[in-house]
Amino acid sequence: MRLVAWWALISSSCAPVLLVVGFTTATLLEEPGYNPVTQTISVLAAGNHRGYLVLTATLVAVGSSYVATAWGLHAAKPAGRLCLAGGGVAAILLTVFPAPRSGGSLSHGAVVGVGFTLLAVWPVLATRRGRRAPWGLRPVPSVAVSALMWAGAAWFLVEVEMDGAAGVAERVVTSVQAAWPVVVVASCLWHARRRARPRPAVTGPGTP
Repeated sequence: MRLVAWWALISSSCAPVLLVVGFTTATLLEEPGYNPVTQTISVLAAGNHRGYLVLTATLVAVGSSYVATAWGLHAAKPAGRLCLAGGGVAAILLTVFPAPRSGGSLSHGAVVGVGFTLLAVWPVLATRRGRRAPWGLRPVPSVAVSALMWAGAAWFLVEVEMDGAAGVAERVVTSVQAAWPVVVVASCLWHARRRARPRPAVTGPGTP
């Protein structure tokens, strides 16, 4: 079986691009009362916001990209692929449970928590050991990027408690989570190409 389907590079690359373009466009469409520094992306998916349709389409597209990438990433362990796909489903579900304009929402918070956790642990659960494993699926970079995501989550929670730059923290963390599948897929494709190269023949002494 191939390490990764060729189209997984397209699906994985779409996620970070669509995410950034989507939340940027939705922010530009929003009324002046919305503050992207302190307010989260999910607020824009509420039905009473101008950026509702844009961000709703963005969440569906990004979530679908995660699911497609998980399907094509054959080299990753099944548990990791399942978590990546689950994170995509959670992103889509956020359109059903958007954050309210003010106050909190238990259902929204639950979906966000589950989605973040799945996207933060999938790199570790997808790892393969040994030199034959693609770089993006090796334990060291996988654990490092997972730790970075959890650090970003801690930063986000601190900003929420302090009424600070929670919107900035969320945008940074979600962008990192969207970009990592691209790195993994690219490393798998590069690894497969390198493995397919013909090895030079070994000649003995006296061979012309």
